[in-house]
Amino acid sequence: MTSTSTRPAIAPTRRRGGVGALYSGNARAVVYRGLRATGSTNYIVVATGFVEPVFYLLALGVGLGSFVGPVSYGGIHIPYAAYIAPALLGVSAMNGAIYDSTWNVFFKMHFARLYHGMLATSLGPLDVALGEILLALLRGGAYAVAFLIVMSALGLSLSWTVLLALPAVLLIAFGFASLGMGITSYLKTFQQMDWINFALLPMFLLSATFYPLSVYPVPLQWVIEVFPLWHAVELLRGLTTGILSPAVFIHVGYFLVMIAVGLTFTTRRLRALFLD
Repeated sequence: MTSTSTRPAIAPTRRRGGVGALYSGNARAVVYRGLRATGSTNYIVVATGFVEPVFYLLALGVGLGSFVGPVSYGGIHIPYAAYIAPALLGVSAMNGAIYDSTWNVFFKMHFARLYHGMLATSLGPLDVALGEILLALLRGGAYAVAFLIVMSALGLSLSWTVLLALPAVLLIAFGFASLGMGITSYLKTFQQMDWINFALLPMFLLSATFYPLSVYPVPLQWVIEVFPLWHAVELLRGLTTGILSPAVFIHVGYFLVMIAVGLTFTTRRLRALFLD
């Protein structure tokens, strides 16, 4: 006699073609998992990322600024602390987005092997990319909100247009995070991860953070104007001081392009690593 099982055969799960192979519409699951992990283990690391720009503001803006005096910006004179505060706001947003989309992603990819498990479910590469980028965006936004509160408490918000600085910061953080994750996917060792700090340091020091772009030779000015942080600093400085020009649309467009390129790059990279 032969016995026949009545259990139906289970076909292996296959991803749909086209957009369905990349996105299942469930990036919120990645965000929820990340928030739970951050709340339970990483809150001290998150807090330290906000403290550093505040120290720079107090030491250089308030401390050194008392010796520097007012500086000229857009044809008017403003306190030195009000000049560097929006730049440090951009740095705060950049740090939050970059650290979350690089070091955290590096650990999840090479040690926890978290993405292997995620992509074995119905989640697609775009779900994972969007989820991780939104986590980085939340961290950068949290840094920015806290820093804006400090700025307002010190009287460094010079115009009502400072209200537009928050959406601008989220745009900036989104731009940095969208590229950060894709770049990290190519890095294999901790020594290679140090290249990220090597790239961030000159941007931090040279992007008109502490002194005007005009102090540099013209060829170096052209190089600095390519830096994403320079666009962030100029955008936020205009919004917090109320000194706006049509160049604000160039800065916004720069980050919109950065986001589009970063999302496409990161999604394709994750698919190539884990699905192809």
